[in-house]
Amino acid sequence: MMRNKINKYALLALAMVAGLTACKQKAVKFSTKDTFQSGEITLVADESFAPIVGQEMYVFKSRNRDANPTVLYRTENRAVNMLMNDSVRAVVLSRDLDTAERNALIKQQLSVEVVRFATDAVTLIVNKTSADTVTTVNELKKMLNGQAGVNKTIVFDNPNSSLVRYLKEFSGNKEFKQKNIYALKSNKEVIKYVSEHPDAIGITGFSWLIDPDKDYADYVSKVKIVGVKDENSKKYPNEYFKPSQESLVLKQYPLSRGLYMINCSSKVGLTTGFTTFLASDVGQRIILRSGLLPDSIPPREINLKSKL
Repeated sequence: MMRNKINKYALLALAMVAGLTACKQKAVKFSTKDTFQSGEITLVADESFAPIVGQEMYVFKSRNRDANPTVLYRTENRAVNMLMNDSVRAVVLSRDLDTAERNALIKQQLSVEVVRFATDAVTLIVNKTSADTVTTVNELKKMLNGQAGVNKTIVFDNPNSSLVRYLKEFSGNKEFKQKNIYALKSNKEVIKYVSEHPDAIGITGFSWLIDPDKDYADYVSKVKIVGVKDENSKKYPNEYFKPSQESLVLKQYPLSRGLYMINCSSKVGLTTGFTTFLASDVGQRIILRSGLLPDSIPPREINLKSKL
């Protein structure tokens, strides 16, 4: 009897120790030692934007030697889930949070700071040998809804990606069940597939086609970008446009999406430092040089000399 009571108290003590340990681990889950320009943080970025986020992070680290941020690249669904489950406090997405997501974070006593820092173009690509060079918004919607011919294979990245969400909203189609529409695993795989299949149409982010890394640059050289016309445009109903900074800023190219940094760190630390950097003159110039459209176009300084 006494032994059973001792065992009971021992188990209770162990449970209390485990509980205290768990609370301690939860308390130090997010470092409080990071500052605006130093320390360690982990943020998650939509893998669709790996090229531009990687460039921004490289320059940010080079300018802040004591900063050691880590970026995890995940699908949009996974990134949002990690934020809502309190696994991370900052994410880079192609959309703002909805009302339910904001309220859930606020209930966790977290602040929600959203900064839009760039605009990306959803880009259609075909094999260089393809005769297709242009399409229209209505034709694209018909293809995604299975109302057009099936002589073309349409490929895009991961089924849980932001691009797929964008295409579903764009087409009004909740599911892509057509036999000629396939989700691969990444933007690189989309480019590779199109480079090897003359009958394919690929849908990818514009940043993957600008200054590609060596591991897939050869595939990019074997594809071409398709011009798109929006028949319902009030200004340009008869013109085809390819994605560019000019066509994005003039709202001529019809397939675009914003890039957002969502900071829920609830303090002025390294996450705030990186967010501020993205919106700064240097951060926006990186966007400008990448080929995407910065949220605020940095001014160009011109020195005029009175004498030559």
